[in-house]
Amino acid sequence: MLEGMLLHDLELKTKLPVPMLDRSQLSIKTILKQCIGKELSKITMPIAWNEPVSFLQRFAENVLYTYLLDMADVCNDPVMRMQYVAAFAVSSISSNLDRLSKPFNPLLGETYEFVRDDLPFRYVSEQVSHHPPVSAFSCEPKDGSDRWRYYGSILPKATFSVRNMVVKPKGLLSLKLKRHQEVYTWSSLTCTIHNVLVGRLWFEYHGTMEIENHANKMKAVLNFKPFSRATKELHKVEGTIIDSRKHKLRGLYGFWTVGLYSIDI
Repeated sequence: MLEGMLLHDLELKTKLPVPMLDRSQLSIKTILKQCIGKELSKITMPIAWNEPVSFLQRFAENVLYTYLLDMADVCNDPVMRMQYVAAFAVSSISSNLDRLSKPFNPLLGETYEFVRDDLPFRYVSEQVSHHPPVSAFSCEPKDGSDRWRYYGSILPKATFSVRNMVVKPKGLLSLKLKRHQEVYTWSSLTCTIHNVLVGRLWFEYHGTMEIENHANKMKAVLNFKPFSRATKELHKVEGTIIDSRKHKLRGLYGFWTVGLYSIDI
């Protein structure tokens, strides 16, 4: 932890310790043929298929847009706060665009701490279980205040089939806004990587993300649309904000690769 320490006393990393290995001679699809029907955490893979980061480091990229949480903190309109929280939840997966390499599995008890001079937050994570592999994290403002806190645990589970690989992370993600005495919760989305054996690899997020404000029971329900051959639209998000009586308050739409927009209903 950084309590009692000054950032200028720390030697912060500016780049990864090793580069990505050359994969030009590696056939991922040949390897994946042996993995059909198996769970990803139980499969031994060549390290050339890995990014030179652990899952703890990779997940830290999901919190780069915490300025949205700062905006939610100072906002007095509960509907607008929900819009900021929904935008943050959508932004948390944007760093995964075109990232088809697998991070390394962390060791049990391994920790990772992320602090950067140009970003206003501090992120800490730990591998708290090995079988099954569970990672816990906490993110908060770097200035030591407790205006908000984003925290949770993730259990990544992936299975292979003949055509695709399906990743279904389990775990609950939570956000606490202290000034408003609010706690928001939501779960991670399902990700499918297509053309595992034949064709060009590509992936998409799909399913429903339900963000609930437990103080006033307001919800943002976001539907991540699967690829449509009719419209050729990929990465599309549509949803609504509803109150405790399920009355629609705002419409939400966009693409998780670009942004989330709010409209009147």
